[in-house]
Amino acid sequence: MRHLLELASGEKGFDLEGVEFALRRAVLLAGAGLLEEMLKGVGSGRRSGPLYCSCGERMRGRGLRKKQIKTVLGDINVNRSLFVCSSCGRSRFPGDELLDMVGTGFSPGVRRLMAKAGQRGRFKEGRDGLRDFAEIDVTAKDVERVAEATGQEVEAWQSKQLSTILEANPETAPIPLLYVSYDGTGVPMVPWETEGRKGKQPNGRSKTREVKLGCVFTQTTVDGEGHPIRDKESTTYAGAIESSEEFGWRIYGEALRRGLHSAQKVAVIADGARYNWEIASMHFPGCIEVVDLYHAREHLYALCALLFPEGSRSLMRAKLRWLTLLDEGKVDKLIVQVERLLPARGERRKQAIKEIAYFKGNASRMRYGEYRRQGLFVGSGVVEAGCKTIISKRLKQSGMQWTVRGANSIIALRSTCLSGRWEEFWQQRA
Repeated sequence: MRHLLELASGEKGFDLEGVEFALRRAVLLAGAGLLEEMLKGVGSGRRSGPLYCSCGERMRGRGLRKKQIKTVLGDINVNRSLFVCSSCGRSRFPGDELLDMVGTGFSPGVRRLMAKAGQRGRFKEGRDGLRDFAEIDVTAKDVERVAEATGQEVEAWQSKQLSTILEANPETAPIPLLYVSYDGTGVPMVPWETEGRKGKQPNGRSKTREVKLGCVFTQTTVDGEGHPIRDKESTTYAGAIESSEEFGWRIYGEALRRGLHSAQKVAVIADGARYNWEIASMHFPGCIEVVDLYHAREHLYALCALLFPEGSRSLMRAKLRWLTLLDEGKVDKLIVQVERLLPARGERRKQAIKEIAYFKGNASRMRYGEYRRQGLFVGSGVVEAGCKTIISKRLKQSGMQWTVRGANSIIALRSTCLSGRWEEFWQQRA
């Protein structure tokens, strides 16, 4: 206390900031001492019953071993009993198991903070934030290891939940309108994760792997002009670097959890890629299928560029006319007009036919005028925003390269946090 008084009465007056930090350190130090005292005897001393190894043999005590633990209050030391199997040589510390400290020197509270910090930004930024805001001194590598390990726990928890949901098929309160939307975005990978994969590099190789991200949200109303309004805080996410088949089950499980079978209407919004609609056909039969309007417009722009000279009046008139037809959902009429203008031969004709095939294959999913009359969303802006927030903001920063395992761990963490499910996961984990 005398030190604090001396600190407070400096030449420039009362140093409140100095007192604040000094008091915080003192409180943390006292708390660490109290916690160390509370843990005396935990995981040590005589057991009430025998301890068995995973091989089935009884384990024998080999005395106490000291371990330093980094907690949210500071570093402390604990003594735990060591048990060894005389048959296979495996060892166990029951105290570590009781305290959720197996194979780590970080307490559950510190690991929780490290995982949250690691999913927010670069691991170095997480390290700095923990030091500045919580006085927890760890390395960037520590943050990376704990964040990825926790992300793998999240993935295991999600997988277990999916199995439970598929078996139980839970019912929820009636939902007027449930949306399922998904998209993909590339993430930069370490070289061995893209070995043998075709890409856009000059050597024909890929530097990225595609993350498939999906979201589920609800809508119960429209605004005064009939535009759809997404229900507040109704959006949840699911995604990973995985095959379209695996992702199909992942997004289906999330939709089930959100009340798929209680929804009066289900709408799936995605781009025109074939696998997107194979997922919809398999997991969401009978849904309203909507090709994202903005992706459709991009294909229309490409088609116009193939048929008209750049900057010409005919290009501008055709673009305006065909955009109007597309927005009204009159795709059949649009196709007829485009086919009349196809070049007689050459590469531009081939590319134009390919673009026309896109519209022919998705015409039934481009009834935008009808969708608007029903008050439905016609764009995939929600999942595209999710791709930017969950994936790009964290995994596509300058100089980053990921392994599939590391990327999926961070994606699992960020999806859980931004879906408002972090507390649920951590409580069930505990």
